[in-house]
Amino acid sequence: MKHAKQTNTKAPAAPELPPEVRPGQSIELLKELHILTRDAKLNQDSRRKLKQVYHLINFIEPLVKDVRGEKGSVSLVDHGAGKSYLGFILYDLFFKGLQDASHIYGIETRDELVARSTELAARLGFTNMSFLPLSVAESTTSSKLPETIDIVTALHACNTATDDAIDFALKKKAKHMVLVPCCQAEVASVLRKNKGRDLKSPLTEIWRRPIHTREFGSQVTNVLRCLQLEAHGYEVTVTELVGWEHSMKNELIVATYKNLPRRRPSERLQEVLSTLGLEEMGQRFYSSQADAVTND
Repeated sequence: MKHAKQTNTKAPAAPELPPEVRPGQSIELLKELHILTRDAKLNQDSRRKLKQVYHLINFIEPLVKDVRGEKGSVSLVDHGAGKSYLGFILYDLFFKGLQDASHIYGIETRDELVARSTELAARLGFTNMSFLPLSVAESTTSSKLPETIDIVTALHACNTATDDAIDFALKKKAKHMVLVPCCQAEVASVLRKNKGRDLKSPLTEIWRRPIHTREFGSQVTNVLRCLQLEAHGYEVTVTELVGWEHSMKNELIVATYKNLPRRRPSERLQEVLSTLGLEEMGQRFYSSQADAVTND
């Protein structure tokens, strides 16, 4: 008598995950963000992006713990969220295990990205995530956000979007800011426009040539941002986000409100603006709420 041939019904082994994937991390999320491929592999570009986000989260997580220790929950707004790599991974690694009212808001102007992020958050059960189709400036007065926000992040917010994020954070009385500026062109354009002006300082040689105007303008922009934050009582740290081999847009500004003395940085801010012929930018880099630009 012939015996029926038995078939092997053993389920195939799950693919081995790259070491960069942390325990408990959502594989579905990483695939949806196109960090992992369908077969759970990680290419070089995604590895670099993930490393950058992890490094930023290393700065943000202690700030989250600090606020929760004081208030029991934390509100975080991520400006220029894009596909919300930062917000989703931060929520997945830290927020989803919290049993409180902690909430992440993603602010993004592109409606299709907002819709996609909203759908993904619902599908993953990330109930304390919201996405709003607003500019950074519009979000400052939006009724869809709380009156105060604890932490404000802006990763590679281009040109003046970083300044709008700072303005938002100041008006929302944020305790912490984590900023990675990008494409700072506005100051350079003002330096270029005023190049023929009779500035007697030999320092004008620093930005006489176009390439130096661009690079010096970028540097000065972040210096002015740091002075502005110090003029509002914040303690400011500036460091690299990741090594230069990964990104040229690499400067990380972390600010924490400490109610520090404000007179000296405020004076220095005005002196720098005056010395470089940038007085017309005083409303952007303001040292008191009375000087603030109205975004209504």
